[in-house]
Amino acid sequence: MAIIALVNIGMIVTGDIKQPLSKATTMVVQDGKIAKIGNADILAGYKIEKTIDVVGMTVTPGLIDSHVHPVIGDYTPRQKTQDYLDSAVHGGVTTFISAGEPHFPGRPKDPAGTKALAILVHKSFKNLRSSGLKVHGGAVILEKGLVEADFAEMAKEGVWLVGEVGLGSVKKPEDAAPMVNWAKKYGMKIAMHTGGTSIPGSSTVTADDVIAVQPTVVSHVNGGPTAISPEEVEKLINTTDLALEIVQCGNPKIAALTVRKLAEKDALDRVIFGNDSPSGTGIIPLGILRTISFIASMSDVPAEKVIAMATGNTARVFGLETGLIAEGKEADLVIMDAPMGSIGSNALEALEAGDLPAVALVMVDGIIKVTKSRNTPPSERNYSVK
Repeated sequence: MAIIALVNIGMIVTGDIKQPLSKATTMVVQDGKIAKIGNADILAGYKIEKTIDVVGMTVTPGLIDSHVHPVIGDYTPRQKTQDYLDSAVHGGVTTFISAGEPHFPGRPKDPAGTKALAILVHKSFKNLRSSGLKVHGGAVILEKGLVEADFAEMAKEGVWLVGEVGLGSVKKPEDAAPMVNWAKKYGMKIAMHTGGTSIPGSSTVTADDVIAVQPTVVSHVNGGPTAISPEEVEKLINTTDLALEIVQCGNPKIAALTVRKLAEKDALDRVIFGNDSPSGTGIIPLGILRTISFIASMSDVPAEKVIAMATGNTARVFGLETGLIAEGKEADLVIMDAPMGSIGSNALEALEAGDLPAVALVMVDGIIKVTKSRNTPPSERNYSVK
């Protein structure tokens, strides 16, 4: 694998919400990882095989979508759409985390079937890297009849996600809590549906339900698409330390309130972003960028910290080795800039103005996967590769 240098970087957004900006201008990528970050003098110790001149644009970690509902392969029967995941890569998303596969045609709901589906989808997506995308699939949907041995078996086969609690037949906290404890015992991360009923078969979930179950992530705290009340949001903020997920396919008013209340408590590290797509709302390839733009332009939170909500925060919650621009981390990177015609002079100013940035290049595991986004506006500047 080629040793790659990124030079003349205008700004690095680290993904670390505590230290979101770096003044470094140069980065070295080797063996799919970020090997070195600094200024031009760091290149002396490397035999550089490829140089990307960023020409003053902004480099961010690859974005993470914390809430997708895939099936198998890059197709969704929910909206009858092919290549929707690949399309999101053109919006800077390099990692996707399943919140369950409820749209699988004829989805089995017995214990053996639901367990087999989770294992199958997990292993299928491990092999699907067509455009470099990383899909963490196989989020088991909790169904009545599952026992601890089933979680042990799934974990042994690599399954590490539990889909939104409430999507299956297990809906009541007293039924879900034992299964959640088994899942945690075997190292799994748990999402929990929050808010009004989203589709037939799901259920309305309150703050008290979430507090009783104690999942890893409060899925779509701003509704999927119907939100809990502001008072319920504040209860979750003030009485738990759970990660609160804001989704594009949700309630924008509650999204803004959640960020504002967490900012007051200096607890923005609890916010993560997802699309909650495919859904009845549709498929939004630029959904994560749109959520970043909305929060950055409609709050007092700087854009670099908002980007961290869609990168480093999510990586920490799910234990991923991506989402941060730091030495040793996976080289999932996005070069972005102000789009042509924006009042912003760079990607961060464009986001704070409410514009979508131009995605100029996407790299996954040190390999360039997108050389020009087919979905965002073009950038003001053009990088070069030598």
